[in-house]
Parts: sequence; structure tokens; C-alpha cells
Amino acid sequence: MNSQRIRLWDLPTRLFHWSLALSVTAALISGQVGGNFIDWHGKIGLFIVGLVTFRLVWGFLGSTYARFAQFFPTPAKVKAHLRGEWRGVGHNPLGAFSVLGLLGLLAFQVASGLFANDDITFYGPLFDLVSKDVSNRLTSLHHLASNLIYALIALHLAAIVFYVRIKKDNLVKPMLTGWKESDQGESAKGGGLLAFIVALVIAGAAVYAASGAWLPPSPPPPPAAETPNW
Repeated sequence: MNSQRIRLWDLPTRLFHWSLALSVTAALISGQVGGNFIDWHGKIGLFIVGLVTFRLVWGFLGSTYARFAQFFPTPAKVKAHLRGEWRGVGHNPLGAFSVLGLLGLLAFQVASGLFANDDITFYGPLFDLVSKDVSNRLTSLHHLASNLIYALIALHLAAIVFYVRIKKDNLVKPMLTGWKESDQGESAKGGGLLAFIVALVIAGAAVYAASGAWLPPSPPPPPAAETPNW
């Protein structure tokens, strides 16, 4: 069968992918360094809130191969893939597990970070909505989940190397250019400007909600008692 050049990944999907890669890297580094970088860690977390929300919406409004319905790993697809019988373009069934797992883990990570604290200077933007005990528990889970993120990143990179070296399938190039040589499938459709604007607006609303800007300001601390002059 003759191969043809098809439009695989739309521009919003590619911008999301590389923005997420850079922001997660920056978040992990700033979280490890701590100190003055912890404020940047929180700001990057809010940016990731927007990115993850955008991708979730784009999974319904985006172009063909960005939609969850197209690559959701049903049992039939997984069985076919394990037997070497799956044929398609875009995310294969095992790759779909990685995509959905990473989105879910990052959603939990940023959500827990909104309520976290470091007992020194950092308090998540929604810290006031929960008790200190709940915040401490979420902070512990936030730290634990970061180890899972490292593991998923390592698995993702290993899969890329495997496909390039063993299967001779460059997964990076289509994520850069949007195009892929394939002997099956057709160019992606949908995911136009209106869909992009809707996804962007919803992502912006999520960032605003996560920022806590809508919360009333915290009451000022009580004035210190004056020491009488005897």
C-alpha cells in the first residue's frame, strides 16, 4: 500500500504538548530547588492548570486524532494491539494509556498543589478553603505524586527511543510539523478557530478559579499588644 502525507496533529495539540513538556520540567526543577523558586513553582502550577484543562476540552472539540473518542483504549483495541493486529494512526492503545494517565496524574498534582503549604512561606492559592490538617495531607500526596511523574516521563522517553530505534517510526517529527507519512488513515479534520477559542476561554476560567483571586482577602493579623511604659 502506498504511503501518503497526512495531517496528524493540529497546531493547538502541538503547542500544548511542548508547552506542557517545558512547564512540567520547570515545575519539577523549581520544586526541587525550593527557596525563592517556590513562588515560581506555584505560578507554573497555575499555568499547568490551564494547559491540562485546555487539553481535556480539546479532547472533545479538537481535530480527529486529538479527540479522546478516537484513541480511547477499549478492550478490543488493546487486544488487537497486543496481538500485533491494531492498525491506525495517532496514539496506539498503549500510548493512549500513557496520555490519559499523565493527564490524570497532572490534574491531581496541580489540584493538590492549590491547597498545599510548606510551613514557611508558601501557601497554595486555595489553602484557606481547607483545614491545616487536610492541607498537610495533600502536601504529602503532592510530593509522592511527583515520583510517579518522573516514572511516567521516563516511560514516555523510553517509548520514543524504542519506536525510533526498533520500529523505525519517528514519533517526534509529527509532533513538531503536524504531518506524517502513513499508508492508512486520512488527514485530521475539525478543531477550528471557534473550538480553539472555546477551549482557551474554559482554560482561562479554570486558571482564574484555581488562582483564588475570587476569594475574599484574608483578615489582617490582630495588632500586637502594647507594652505599657512603667
